[in-house]
Amino acid sequence: MPMAADDIAALIRAAIPDAEVEITDLAGDGDHYAARVTSASFAGLPLRKQHQAVYAALGHRMGGELHALQLKTAAA
Repeated sequence: MPMAADDIAALIRAAIPDAEVEITDLAGDGDHYAARVTSASFAGLPLRKQHQAVYAALGHRMGGELHALQLKTAAA
């Protein structure tokens, strides 16, 4: 079952409260998204750690309900 963009954003914001999150449905199928996540908590972290924080927020949904996520992160 596909995930709604609002649900993805809510999960990320719950785990990273100061995050600015933009979600784009890439294929119109609710299964392939792009996310841009900006957070002050990313300051000084390598991209790998920033991405790991976002993936941790999504938990088991990655690879299940959420098939593909193109991710861009940045420090605020």
